[in-house]
Amino acid sequence: MKKPPLRLGVNIDHIATIRNARGDDHPDPVRAANLVASAGADSITAHLREDRRHIRDNDIRRLKEEIDIPLNFEMAATAEMLMLASEIRPHACCLVPENRNERTTEGGLDVAGQHNFLAPFVRELTDFGVRVSLFVDPDQGQIEKAKLTGAPVIEIHTGAYYEACAATQPDRIEKEFKLIQEAAQFAAELGLEVHAGHGLTFHNVQPVAAIPQIVELNIGHFLVGEAVFMGLAESVKEMKRLMADARTGAHY
Repeated sequence: MKKPPLRLGVNIDHIATIRNARGDDHPDPVRAANLVASAGADSITAHLREDRRHIRDNDIRRLKEEIDIPLNFEMAATAEMLMLASEIRPHACCLVPENRNERTTEGGLDVAGQHNFLAPFVRELTDFGVRVSLFVDPDQGQIEKAKLTGAPVIEIHTGAYYEACAATQPDRIEKEFKLIQEAAQFAAELGLEVHAGHGLTFHNVQPVAAIPQIVELNIGHFLVGEAVFMGLAESVKEMKRLMADARTGAHY
């Protein structure tokens, strides 16, 4: 199977986390977004949480106005976020579950259990001209329900694969990777565009990047953390290189 090009979306939430630690305006997440765009990022992701722990409302507004690549507005399915999306009209919205006490997104949406709530939410966003994606675990039942909401895109949660890699557990790595692989194939067969993300690093990205049905990876925390050592633009360039090599089979 010929593999389509693979895009990289860079999540800049934790540039804002660093800024907010001092309560002022530095470092500026919009400046970071433009920097990673110049380094080859294909889109910018920013998650506006209910508690505004990192990204703020004005960050989303400025991102929409001041960057030249698509903005992916990551958000919970709430009336407040729907209102902001209707005002800002980002290129895309990725709907994610949100727990106020979590450090990071802990899993995918329960689309099967929330279908009757999510389907009209997806329709409203679509009516605003927004491309909607649903963040789901690599579970074929959830993906099938995602298709029924009318969302054209899913993003597969790769967190369990990351945890297996971090624990250096080969059997578990193989199991979690196979779930991602099968989920991507199943989603593509349903006609969904397939993205993936969460916990991807220089060390574990290539197997996922080589899955032909996946057309976009969204990566943030690792790239921002690695920027401390090699610079933000260089961390993005290295991730793009690894993704491209995996896609062509040059070094994977």
